Amino acid sequence: MRKEFKYRRASLTDQQSLRLVGMAAYGTYQKVLAEEGWERLKRNIEDVSIYTDLLAISTCIVCEHDDQIVAMAFYIPHGNPTSVYPADWCYIRMVGVHPDYSGHGIGKELMRRCVERARDTNEKIIGLHTSEFMDAARHIYESMGFVRAKELEPRFGKRYWLYRMEV
Repeated sequence: MRKEFKYRRASLTDQQSLRLVGMAAYGTYQKVLAEEGWERLKRNIEDVSIYTDLLAISTCIVCEHDDQIVAMAFYIPHGNPTSVYPADWCYIRMVGVHPDYSGHGIGKELMRRCVERARDTNEKIIGLHTSEFMDAARHIYESMGFVRAKELEPRFGKRYWLYRMEV
């Protein structure tokens, strides 16, 4: 039986559900990270303030199944620079799909909606960063036209890259 999915914009009331999806999605990487790297990543994902801060500056698109959030992606408009992203880039953060829902095209649909949002708001360049252990994510990004711009400093003991796409 085909699962029915609904996409919508998240709100502050969704913080706890976002955190749970983050833990489930990123928890799948525990086995590929050294203990110290996993503990750092886990602390970040469990920290509700991360979601509060991102929701304040972004559009968070979520996917629901049976009224439960099963996936998320944060689209951040330009003007929100970080050590990774220049001020004139918009970018995507924390794309995560609960492992029980992988293989249904949800990650790609979230990405498509983020790129569509960037086009609708006349962005020029959209960026994201990803790691050597995120094979499925890299495949989606590259199939959508994102190209590797540069290697970043290692995080959690693993290689990371900055990707970009002209919108």
